[in-house]
Amino acid sequence: MSKPILLHLGDDIKWNHELYKQLQSKFTIKRSYSMNRADFSKALKANQFGDFVAMYRPFWNTGGEMGNWDAELISLLPKSCKIYASAGAGFDWVDTKRLAESGIIYCNAAAACTESVADAGIWLILSTFRLFSWSATAAHSTSIPAFQDANRNIAAVTHNPNNFTLGIIGLGKIGYRIAQKAHDSFDMKILYNDIRRMPKDIEDTISATYFESLDAMLPEADCVLVATPFAGDKLMDAPHFRKMKKGARLVNIARGKLIDEPALVEALESGQLGAAGLDVHYDEPKVDAKLAGMRNVQLLAHTAGASIESHIGFERLGMENVIGFLETGKAVTPVNLQWIGEKARL
Repeated sequence: MSKPILLHLGDDIKWNHELYKQLQSKFTIKRSYSMNRADFSKALKANQFGDFVAMYRPFWNTGGEMGNWDAELISLLPKSCKIYASAGAGFDWVDTKRLAESGIIYCNAAAACTESVADAGIWLILSTFRLFSWSATAAHSTSIPAFQDANRNIAAVTHNPNNFTLGIIGLGKIGYRIAQKAHDSFDMKILYNDIRRMPKDIEDTISATYFESLDAMLPEADCVLVATPFAGDKLMDAPHFRKMKKGARLVNIARGKLIDEPALVEALESGQLGAAGLDVHYDEPKVDAKLAGMRNVQLLAHTAGASIESHIGFERLGMENVIGFLETGKAVTPVNLQWIGEKARL
């Protein structure tokens, strides 16, 4: 029998070569490299890649040039396709429910970048308490007055995070790891809101308090961390900011579209919020100019998960998902099983 076909999207792998050899031994690998949407759609319509059963995208910055995976694009996939394993933690760019309706399991790679994103989350939390952005910008400016302004005045408006309360929206792998670091290193009190409550033994490891209602948690938190997938609409807007403690902090390491940025600007300007730390932005790669000009706002260029270790893990986990599904019928990190029926079988 001929081997099943796997469509490799984007660049060559860089690290996990022995595992890729296993992939090659089990699949006939076809390549799309970096095709734009029009060319990729044309290739699918012409069955250029054959009746592939799996798609593998090892990097988040290549292999996605065709844009969002919406109903239009998904409808062009061959009926033989059963699994799509991609780099990256977020999946707001792919309609996972529509994939499921076609019997295709989607697998992300959040587990591979958990440590990197958690470290960045801790940095942003620290910066909202200590206003490192103000100090760093002053030093980078080489301006003596700016340096002296930060040096003389920053202590009067900053705090150590120890014993303050961190409210986490979304206690998944990344949210939980940030909670561990914040609890163990800074003695922060952990609150969380999620669609489901964690088992008590998990809660106990971080002394966490569960809130079924986000509105009930917000007034209790000194810093609110957004760590939940994008579900199609804003999560934090003006009414939510008004529910937060006056002077509280907001950190977002999830997706920019979860935050109403004009409302965030207003909350910061009015003093309702004391500081913000954002790795992600509403209209990436554009950054809100008002937020960029605030010395109580720490901004990153969506790099929280960007490390060599993350990339190595993305490569590996994608292949493990595909091989695992081929050999056992089960993927390692599926995210849309709730919509998958009997169609998702090799």
